[in-house]
Amino acid sequence: MTKKLTLSITILILAVILIPNIALAQPELDGLGFIFNSEEGDPQAAVDSVKLFIILTVLSLAPAFLILTTCFTRIVVVLSFLRNGLGTQQSPPNQLLIGLALFLTFFIMKPVYTEIMDVSVTPFLEEEISQTEAMDRAAVPMKEFMLKFTREKDLALFLRASGSDNVEEPLDLPITTVIPAFAISELRTAFSIGFILFIPFLVIDMVVASILMSMGMFMLPPVMISLPFKVLLFVLVDGWHLVIRSLVESFI
Repeated sequence: MTKKLTLSITILILAVILIPNIALAQPELDGLGFIFNSEEGDPQAAVDSVKLFIILTVLSLAPAFLILTTCFTRIVVVLSFLRNGLGTQQSPPNQLLIGLALFLTFFIMKPVYTEIMDVSVTPFLEEEISQTEAMDRAAVPMKEFMLKFTREKDLALFLRASGSDNVEEPLDLPITTVIPAFAISELRTAFSIGFILFIPFLVIDMVVASILMSMGMFMLPPVMISLPFKVLLFVLVDGWHLVIRSLVESFI
C-alpha cells in the first residue's frame, strides 16, 4: 500500500511538472491524436511514438530516481527507526511518514532542482540546447549532491566492479556508478542515526522490565508500561523538532 501511494504521488507530481513543459517544447504535438491520425508510413509519427514511450518509461522509473538520488532514503529510514523505537506500532501511519519524507526531500533538494532548471530544463525548453546536452547538464548537480554524501569506500567498490578506476575527476563518473554508491552510503548513515535514536528508548524498556520483574509482575508486558513513558519523554524533549532539525542539518 505504501509503495503504491508513493508511486502515485511521484507520478502525479512529475506529470504536473513535465507535461506542460513538453507541450511548450513541442507545440506541434496535439494530445495523443498524432499517433492515430497521422498518415501511414509517416516518419514523424514513428518518432513521436518513440518520444511518448520514452516519456512513459521515465515516469515509471521516477520513484526509483526520487528514492535513490535524493535524501529521501535517509529520512524515511530514520523515521521508521524512530517509530519502531517508540513502539507505537502504526502511529504515525505509513502514509504520514512517507508524506513527511517527501516534502522534506523537496525542501532539502530545492537548491539542486533549481540549478537543474536554470542550467538544463529552461535552456532546453527555449531550444537553446539539445536534449543530450540538457541531460548532461542536469546530471552534474545531481552527481555533485550525491558525491558530497558518498563514502569513498562505497564509491571505490562500484568503480572496481565497473572497471572505471582510471577516472580522474569525480564528475566524470557515470551516474550509474554514483547512484548505488550513494544509496548504500545513505543506508549506512540512516542505520547509524537509527541506532542512536534507539538507545534512550531501550534504556526505558530495560528499566521498566527490571522493575516489573523485581515486583513479581511476570505476566504484565513491559511494553504496556514503558510506552507511555517513552512517549512522554519524546514529547518533553520536543523529539520531532530535534529529529527533523538533525536530518535537515545533516544535508547542509
